[in-house]
Amino acid sequence: MGNSKSGYGLSDVSNSKTIPAPEFPYMPSLPPSYRPAIGLIGCGGISEYHLQAYRDLGLTVAALCDSDIQKAQDRRDEFYPEASVFTDYREILAQDDIEIVDIATHPAERTTIIEAALLAHKHVLSQKPFVFDLDVGERLAQLAQEQSCILAVNQNGRWAPHFSYLRHAVDNGLLGKIASVHFSLQWDHAWVAGTPYDDLRHLILMDFGIHWFDMCTVFFGNREALSVSAQVTHGLNHRTRAPMLAHVTVTYPDGQATLSFNGHVTHGQQDETVICGDHGTARSIGPSLSDQRVTLYTNEGQATPNLEGTWFTSGFQGAMTELLHAVDADRQPIHHAAGNLRSLALCFAALASADDEGRPKTPGTVRTGTP
Repeated sequence: MGNSKSGYGLSDVSNSKTIPAPEFPYMPSLPPSYRPAIGLIGCGGISEYHLQAYRDLGLTVAALCDSDIQKAQDRRDEFYPEASVFTDYREILAQDDIEIVDIATHPAERTTIIEAALLAHKHVLSQKPFVFDLDVGERLAQLAQEQSCILAVNQNGRWAPHFSYLRHAVDNGLLGKIASVHFSLQWDHAWVAGTPYDDLRHLILMDFGIHWFDMCTVFFGNREALSVSAQVTHGLNHRTRAPMLAHVTVTYPDGQATLSFNGHVTHGQQDETVICGDHGTARSIGPSLSDQRVTLYTNEGQATPNLEGTWFTSGFQGAMTELLHAVDADRQPIHHAAGNLRSLALCFAALASADDEGRPKTPGTVRTGTP
């Protein structure tokens, strides 16, 4: 092969000039004056991050509920000492002053609680994965519409600083029409060994991977995926029962997304996202979900924004504040339940493909999925 500037016989047309990074409103923000009382249903491990995020924003959580009263009391004492505590979620729904309920329970009981909350005319933020059945999700989304309530899904990854900035860059046309999106993650998820999570065959693709399926729908916008193929397997010397290796290909009209996961990496961990469009490329890379460096490459040059925030603060704040903005403006939030079903359809198709030796599946034709 002959020598060339690029080493592959191809011309390098990239512009290496450094330019100022575009400014986007990637950080969560509160509506000017709308500050409703919030009720939290489910005070398990993840609720700590919800409550810390809300407290840091100055939001009011007026009531907490868990079937284990001690969990609710402990969360109250740490974050909102003036809040009421209950063991029956219906007592929170009976509180007239509570307009928003954050439902952070396990999936098995979540559907019943969401339905009851909507019938009580509460706006709802549901934990993810939203549902395990697209028909159930469609029914809940329809119920929310009938009750004139907003039902949003806590896809908090949309407000992780790097994803939020990339989302704005794509939405503003900075990269042009997106041709490919690549996610590659190597991290240590082996903490699940010996826990109930270790019994989930699709722990990586669903409980964890739903964030990345959701970002596929974000970056590809209104373009509907044509097919999804996936494979999962165990790696050498993995300590978990749940498979920690997974690879997914999502085919779009004139585009493709790939998701590559290795959840059993103890050295040299790395998380990378690459988005390629006909006007530019965006790359985010770092050693963890909350330590990312974004670089934009366009004809104008290269730009690297100085991002603030972390996923487990900005993410949970963004999911709640977008719901508050939507209620205040009487509009649908960007993470509304009906839209989230598109992300779940990708995920369910991937689960079915992985269970069928990687054979492609059409999103939407696979109606159910469980980890």
